[in-house]
Amino acid sequence: MNITRRSAIGLGAAALVAPHAVRAQGVVSIRAAGVPEDSITPALWAQESGIFRRYGLDVQVDAQRSGSAVAAGVAGGAYQFGKSSLMALIAAHAHNVPIMIIAPAGMYDASNPITGLLVKTDSPVKTGADLNGKTIAVSSLGDLYTVGTYAWLEKTGGDWSSVKLVELPISAIFEAVVGGRVDAGGTIVPDLQVALATGRVRSVADTNAAIAPRFIYTAWFTTADYVKNNRPIVQKFRAALRESVLYTNTHKAQTVEVFARFSGMDPAVVAKMNRTDDGLTLDPRLVQPLINATAKYKVIPKAFNAREFIAT
Repeated sequence: MNITRRSAIGLGAAALVAPHAVRAQGVVSIRAAGVPEDSITPALWAQESGIFRRYGLDVQVDAQRSGSAVAAGVAGGAYQFGKSSLMALIAAHAHNVPIMIIAPAGMYDASNPITGLLVKTDSPVKTGADLNGKTIAVSSLGDLYTVGTYAWLEKTGGDWSSVKLVELPISAIFEAVVGGRVDAGGTIVPDLQVALATGRVRSVADTNAAIAPRFIYTAWFTTADYVKNNRPIVQKFRAALRESVLYTNTHKAQTVEVFARFSGMDPAVVAKMNRTDDGLTLDPRLVQPLINATAKYKVIPKAFNAREFIAT
C-alpha cells in the first residue's frame, strides 16, 4: 500500500468521524480487516479458537484486496481495527494522518526469509552494481520491496538512484522476469517458492535483510480517536492477539486450514511455504529501522521517532 499525500489527507479527515464498536450484553462486537497474507493468521485463530470471545470480544475478520482498502475502512468506521503493511502506516504518519499502531503483526527475521529478488537463472546479476541502470519490478512504488531493493543495491555496490522501478502485481513478477520485460523483480511466498521451483529464475537476494536482521513489517492499527475513547477494548484486542501469537508461532501445521480458508489458497501450498512469525511485543526498536530506511530512500520527507505513533 502506497499512501499519497491526497489519499492520506482524505484518510485523516475520515478518521475524525469513525464510530465506536458495538457493545451488547457485555460482549463488544468488533470488525477487523486485513489483506489475506500470513501475518493475519493469529487474528483468524483467535476468532476460531474462542480466544477473542474469552476477552469479551466478538470479532469478525474480513479480507480486503489492499492495504488502502483496509485503511479507508478503518478511517471511515467500517472497521475498528486493521492490519496493514508498516510502510503504509509510516507514510500515513508522515502525512499527519491520526492513526496509531496497537499491536505487531508480521515479524521479518533474516533466518526465515519470505521474500526474494528474482532474476533469470542465467542472468549475470550477482550484486547491486550489476543492476545499475536496470529496470526492477515492485508491487507498489514506495513499498517494502522498494526500500529493501534500494538498501540491498547500496550495500552491494550499486547506485539505487540509477535504477528504474515499475509497478507490477506480485502474481505477474515471475513472467515479467522470464519474459525479459524487467531485469529483476521482488516477490514473496508462496509466489517466490512457486517461481523458484520452475528452475527458470533464481533469487539474487533477500532484500529485507539489507534493512535490518529483524523488524516488524505489518502491524495492527486504529485511529488515534478510537484509542483515546476505547482503551479497554484496545487492550483486550491486543492481549487476545498476543495469546493467539504464542500458539500460532509454534503450531504452523495446526493453522494451515484456517489461513487457507481465509486466503483462498490451496492448503497443500500453505503447508509447504515459509510461514510468517508474528511479533509478541510492540517494540519501537523493531519499527525504527524501517522508518529510517523509508526516509533515507526518499519515500517520506524525514525520519521520526517510532514512539510517536505507537499506542502504549
